[in-house]
Amino acid sequence: MLLEISNLNLWFHTETATGTLGRTQVLHDINLQIGSHQTIALVGESGSGKSVTALSVLRLLEDSFNVDTEGSIRFTGRELLPLTLDEIRTIRGNRISMIFQEPMTSLNPVYTIGNQMIEPLIMHQSMNKFDAEKEAIRLLGRTGITEPAARMHVYPHQLSGGQRQRVMIAMALACRPKLLIADEPTTALDVTIQVQILELIKDLQDEFDMSVLLITHDLALVRRTADYVYIMKDGGIVESGDTEQILNNPKEAYTIHLMSSVPSGAPALKDKAPILLETRGLNCTFKIKTGWTFPLKRTTRSIAAVDNVSFNLEQGTTCGIVGESGSGKTTLAMAILKLVKSSGEILFNQTNLQPLSNREMRKLRHDIQVVFQDPYSSLSPRLTVHQIIEEGLKIHTPKSTKDERSDFVFAALEEVGLEPDMAWRYPHEFSGGQRQRIAIARAVILKPKLLILDEPTSALDVTIQAQIIELLLDLQSRYNMSYLFISHDLRVVRALSDYIAVMQNGQIVEAGPAREIFQSPGQEYTKTLFSAALGN
Repeated sequence: MLLEISNLNLWFHTETATGTLGRTQVLHDINLQIGSHQTIALVGESGSGKSVTALSVLRLLEDSFNVDTEGSIRFTGRELLPLTLDEIRTIRGNRISMIFQEPMTSLNPVYTIGNQMIEPLIMHQSMNKFDAEKEAIRLLGRTGITEPAARMHVYPHQLSGGQRQRVMIAMALACRPKLLIADEPTTALDVTIQVQILELIKDLQDEFDMSVLLITHDLALVRRTADYVYIMKDGGIVESGDTEQILNNPKEAYTIHLMSSVPSGAPALKDKAPILLETRGLNCTFKIKTGWTFPLKRTTRSIAAVDNVSFNLEQGTTCGIVGESGSGKTTLAMAILKLVKSSGEILFNQTNLQPLSNREMRKLRHDIQVVFQDPYSSLSPRLTVHQIIEEGLKIHTPKSTKDERSDFVFAALEEVGLEPDMAWRYPHEFSGGQRQRIAIARAVILKPKLLILDEPTSALDVTIQAQIIELLLDLQSRYNMSYLFISHDLRVVRALSDYIAVMQNGQIVEAGPAREIFQSPGQEYTKTLFSAALGN
């Protein structure tokens, strides 16, 4: 047996508001085994203990928290819990590697992608710098990064969310580990790249006899890749078995609930409404550094991230923006928000936003809100959840009292499925899915006319996805909000969207009513996209 976890219990040391010390048990008698060349899936809702279990294997929790652990974690027959820090470091990244859920918090923002790719190859594989750079470029290419040699010179913030996740996967696979722990490895990736990444991991698994512990809420991904499944709830394993047995014939009520929560259906047809948002010939161009020429001079190249995009969004409707990572979806949203420079017209309520100053735009921020893709990087680590959600109210409703704002904050938390007493915690105390719900609460508390959602359900398990879809549809019905919904999860897009726009290489290649596009896509690119996601 490659990895064997036996009767694992884990407690976090906690401190109450009154200063009383205590312990909170988060893992309860975990028993899990991974054999050689196996793919094991660990499935459950956000906060169920999946990531805590994975982090316990590498003992990474001890770096940030005061924890107590009981039980046994054996890797190739060696007990990991008694190892010293130096001993466990020889295993981390070398024998056992991990792909983390949120790439922006895992990549160092002050180093180039190349520097971060080369480091583990030099440290664990004893390569010289030239060979390490050559291998890093090869790995980036294998994980679907276009122009990998040029990407070696860019920084994490210059890549899309999906591209950053692919860099993380390349780094994790660099040292050819015996066990790869993949914590939501395809969360930020579009469906076509998901297929490529899964095929890549499978190829490397065959080549190096590697085993995979896959942590995910994507049941379609589990069905496609896993040999055996463990279902987690409230820190314990509630059901386990062969993949086909668990997915086709679940026995536990919780597992049945998970299976029935996969997004489906489509929104009801709406009457024609006035146009709220319109873009005309919108363009956004970036310059990237590509290398050096003699005499020493940095060369640059322009990339049209958004290329002559024109579309409109009616009041009270949802437009789904889909496409591969790097196709320009997020850049389009940032241009509409005026968070990046662009040319062309952006009409909101018949007002052109392009000539407006920052001061003039601030008056419209109340009506235009956004939920970003990576909740951890968009939530201030120094503020409590109450302060984060309240902030917009303090700016845009200055005459409201403190008690009134608190009531709104508690109501917003309940709307997104969180308990009001969670308002006094900090973002790092929540799971990835819970942080995304906090980000949604912060945006919807102002009841904006336009809500831009950039992968709002990418970090959420299927049961919470269903809740968020229902919540968004309910809010739209009650407040007549319009949504610009960016996602690679086409099942969620189909459940929410009235219209759809398909982007490729910065351009909209197909657009129209969602029902018509899903039933009969016209472009070959759209057909490929839908086939990878929906099996059409």
